[in-house]
Amino acid sequence: MFSKQEAQQLKKEFWTAFGKSFPRKWILYDTKIKDFSFKFSADNKKAEVSLDIEMKDELFRNAYYEKIWSLEDMLKDYVGEFSKDEFYTLENGKIISRIWVEKSGVSIFNKNTWQEIFEFFVEKMDGFERFYFDFEDFIKDV
Repeated sequence: MFSKQEAQQLKKEFWTAFGKSFPRKWILYDTKIKDFSFKFSADNKKAEVSLDIEMKDELFRNAYYEKIWSLEDMLKDYVGEFSKDEFYTLENGKIISRIWVEKSGVSIFNKNTWQEIFEFFVEKMDGFERFYFDFEDFIKDV
């Protein structure tokens, strides 16, 4: 078990190592759609790459979610099997729509799994980005 400070330091080392291993500018928040972003996350059990649709207005959030969902088969071609939740609840209680891929059995606190996480991040985020670029005009037309 790590102290809070040790855990924070390890997380910082993890993200720094990822950035140095794969120095690339990712889309992430730069989708040109407010509250529509791609995210990396990792904890002590898994790693995830997600598309988070966080509009407060449920009608807009639903419209973007439905747009992505209408492209389900194409998205699978880019990222493989994925999970989805139209009403995903974040730890802070906020409701968003999320589409994600995850890799279990890895940990941000185990340096032996970092390379595996990094490769997963690159493969899946690259797939999400290519999907977004190929269908950007359709997705933005809400």
